Amino acid sequence: MRRWLFTTLALVMLTGMLAGCGERGATDSGGTSGAGTAGSAAADFSQTDADLFTDRDYETDYGEDGSILIQLNGSSAAASSDSVRISGTTVTITEDATHIISGTLDDGMIIVNAPDTAKLQLVLNGVDIHSETSAALYILEADKVFVTLADGTENTLSNGGTFTAIDDNNIDAVIFSKQDLTLNGSGSLTITSPAGHGIVSKDDLVVTGGTYRLTSASHGLDANDSIRITGETAITVDAGKDGIHAENDEDASLGFVYISDGDLEIEAEGDGISAGAYMQIQGGTMTVLAGGGSENGTKESSDSWGGFRGGGRPGQSSTAADDSSTSMKGLKAAGDMLISDGSFAIDSADDSVHSNASIFVNGGVFEIASGDDAFHADETLTVTAGTIQITESYEGLEALHVYVQGGDISLVASDDGLNAAGGTDSSGTAGGRDGMFAGGPGGGGGMSSSSNGSITISGGTLYIHASGDGIDANGSLTISGGYTVVVGPTQGDTATLDYDTSAVITGGTFIGTGASGMAQTFSDSQQGVVAVSVGSQSAGTAITL
Repeated sequence: MRRWLFTTLALVMLTGMLAGCGERGATDSGGTSGAGTAGSAAADFSQTDADLFTDRDYETDYGEDGSILIQLNGSSAAASSDSVRISGTTVTITEDATHIISGTLDDGMIIVNAPDTAKLQLVLNGVDIHSETSAALYILEADKVFVTLADGTENTLSNGGTFTAIDDNNIDAVIFSKQDLTLNGSGSLTITSPAGHGIVSKDDLVVTGGTYRLTSASHGLDANDSIRITGETAITVDAGKDGIHAENDEDASLGFVYISDGDLEIEAEGDGISAGAYMQIQGGTMTVLAGGGSENGTKESSDSWGGFRGGGRPGQSSTAADDSSTSMKGLKAAGDMLISDGSFAIDSADDSVHSNASIFVNGGVFEIASGDDAFHADETLTVTAGTIQITESYEGLEALHVYVQGGDISLVASDDGLNAAGGTDSSGTAGGRDGMFAGGPGGGGGMSSSSNGSITISGGTLYIHASGDGIDANGSLTISGGYTVVVGPTQGDTATLDYDTSAVITGGTFIGTGASGMAQTFSDSQQGVVAVSVGSQSAGTAITL
């Protein structure tokens, strides 16, 4: 069989390096449409830090004058105000004031039951609170509570492994708040929850400062309405479910995640960060290990011959390695996702970056190893800037419509490098083509067999190493700019290019190598295209055009 140029060789497509090298900066209607779509969707992400954080969220000052002091003494407690009710090791705060809490409770809890207009501050000034059967801190009633970690202090909150009902609320976290909750300060807080969540807010959960170390059997951070993180914040999570989880069962517009700064290190058996609505990331540093990492990949190449170093583990089928009901993604949003900046190191058993709607990457530095897709969107995936290095994946970039308008992308895929397909996140099989170098449509694999997908490349740099199709457009492919290099498969029924309806190049540079048995070239072009087929060659053989 004839093969492409890699270890053994065959087909070389050189486009844009001939005929004046094409117009590298040119765009086409597909790229313009994608940019417009990206701009319209990105405009929906209009909120900034100023919109989502109040001055009070950052306020960490306090003084003993005018504050209520609470001293914890192991099996007892004392307070400087009668507004604090103490019953054994249960301390109940009822006044809208600043409370400074120090000391140890061996088996007890702090309860906030203040007026529903209260915006009170709790200062953790070196506390160690353990509740054997409930929350260490339970916020029952208030408008909003600000928990400040006193500068230089180390604080510990923990649960003994069970949660026993004390009222009508299902308390299931070490910090459990029915109201808005803000965490700030410059101290540290360690939370251990062997039976439930680490921190729960039934409304908004805001973090603007502090160092947090959470170990939980369920979610690390959990909120109904939103989770918002910024400032000099360091969060380390080891979670039995999701590291950070926001979801609202009653209002689909709520349950969003917003991160603009901070250092997050997450190890989760479920998703690293999960948003039931949308996710917006403006900055920060994130290290995520989800589901044990790519070595526990949920999707593998069906080809027993493997290929490049990457997602394929020979002999395994394209099925979930674990219970398919368990999501093990790095970053996941049910709605749209916008990433404008930040540093991301993601190692995930399932998709590394996933949206049930659309993803917009406008910046950031990514290092990704995925047991399934590196980036997957059910609708549109748009990359305008950023540096993306994918060392392992089943498919690199996948969506119904894929737009690459900028950025520096390098990827390794055990199946397709770029895949345009819609619907469910599953891979299809390659369809028939009309023969070697066929210019017309051919069948392709992907999430579905529909032919309404599209891939549009109008800028950026792409280096693709794929054991399946290098670029698989279940629909149309348009290239109007950028610099694209595809190192495709050396054998099998896959090819460097695979499309259903058309493949048009009007600018930019495209270089592709791989097996020629099922190869397609462009159906139309406005610049020079060379397609060459040669017999099998030894590795290292020089090819001169």
